Amino acid sequence: MRTTNSTGHLVVLLLLAGCAGPSRASLSAGDGLRPPPFSLPEFAGRIGVAREDITPPVGIYARNWGAAKHDVAEGIHKPLTLTVLTLQEDERGAPLILAAADLGWWRTRSDEEYVRGPLLEELKLDPARVMINLSHTHAGPSLCREDRDRPGGHLIEPYLAKVRDALLKTARAALAGAVTATLTWGRGRCDLAVNRDLKDPDRDRWVTGFNPGAEADDTVIVGRVTDAESRVRAVLVNYACHPTTMAWENRLISPDYPGAMRETVESRVPGALCLYLHGCSGEVSARETYTNAENCDRQGRQLGYAALSTLEGMLPPRTRLEYAGVVESGAPLATWKRVAATPASKLRAIRTEVELQLQSLPSVSQIEADLAKCEDRVMAERLRRKRRVRQIVGDGDTTRAPLWLWRVGDGYLVGQPNEAYSHLQTELRRTTPGGAVVAMNLVNGSIGYLPPVGHYGRDLYQVWQSPFDKGSLERVIAAARRGIADLDR
Repeated sequence: MRTTNSTGHLVVLLLLAGCAGPSRASLSAGDGLRPPPFSLPEFAGRIGVAREDITPPVGIYARNWGAAKHDVAEGIHKPLTLTVLTLQEDERGAPLILAAADLGWWRTRSDEEYVRGPLLEELKLDPARVMINLSHTHAGPSLCREDRDRPGGHLIEPYLAKVRDALLKTARAALAGAVTATLTWGRGRCDLAVNRDLKDPDRDRWVTGFNPGAEADDTVIVGRVTDAESRVRAVLVNYACHPTTMAWENRLISPDYPGAMRETVESRVPGALCLYLHGCSGEVSARETYTNAENCDRQGRQLGYAALSTLEGMLPPRTRLEYAGVVESGAPLATWKRVAATPASKLRAIRTEVELQLQSLPSVSQIEADLAKCEDRVMAERLRRKRRVRQIVGDGDTTRAPLWLWRVGDGYLVGQPNEAYSHLQTELRRTTPGGAVVAMNLVNGSIGYLPPVGHYGRDLYQVWQSPFDKGSLERVIAAARRGIADLDR
């Protein structure tokens, strides 16, 4: 059986009985307080789901690694997809639109707005009601029209137009096909993710790769959408692990491990579409990262099987467990029974902004001057990324980072554009009793890393890449907590 602890985390309890069957069928309720009923977090309403293929053309500019010796994609490992889930309280209700896209990260704010803006405008949606989550594959095409002068760069703008049109088409299809359904959340475990902040044994710095001496969050949150005929229409998998297995030597377009994860789930749940929702993975990746397609697919199957295991352990939709008394056997056996339950049906969405202090950053003009003199391929790539980050956050000492928060029945979805460490998701789950929390990086934009305050002062990529000063992650967590409290009110 499953129950919840005081923090809302799902805990598995094994009720072990003796080998002999019950000596008699009588049940006794006992004299103490009865245990409370147990149910999984749920939402009931109108839910739609649809998908489009967004695989880019071979030959597009796809250089995502400073160490790469090539610039363009030479083939396709697995197709890239864009999957949209729509949520409504009823047929007339304003929708929430959640999109999961097999894409890496946005280099500029204008490119992200170019894709998301028409959806907001044509469907007349409040910006708080749309979250587009990128899977963060590092084997996808460039999403930056400024790269048009790079090899294969002429294909970027037509490709972004394809993604823009696919987003609008898929959202409309999901809304048109929406049915009465129930979204149920479960919680599982998967040890694919490992900590990737490793102290360099040869130099006074930190490097990005498997650290066997540190723990990583292994939580996987699984959402199951079931229609009135008990058919599963969608499976949502929220997990934090950097998709960096297909690395600088790879020359293929790939969704990285989420591709094989999706195939694994959909092969075992016929008729369902699987959405990968990228979690707070700032310091986590796979153990064997920077390797090859074989490892990538194996990792995806590992997460897929973990998601399927979680699905198998979930109660049917609109069902809860109630204590039914004791059967006297070799041991007094506590029994529970399934009873019908009425899920929550409220949807709420807010968008807020968090003011974050910036580290000391060079100006755009200074970065451009350094770039003009740079002849090293790796350092030039770092400077281009630094320039784009500076352009996004502006020339001041602070910037305002957006934060999206949804309440979906008993569950919560939290999205923000930065690469937060997993502390964001673990803290929100720890302090949000009674509901599932889906926490996502790279929602509606991309800016920089959000490491914990104690990491500042280290020679660590996630610190010196980030434009944000120490304490920024903690301010985002505090703002998310306040937002969740507002949603509850």
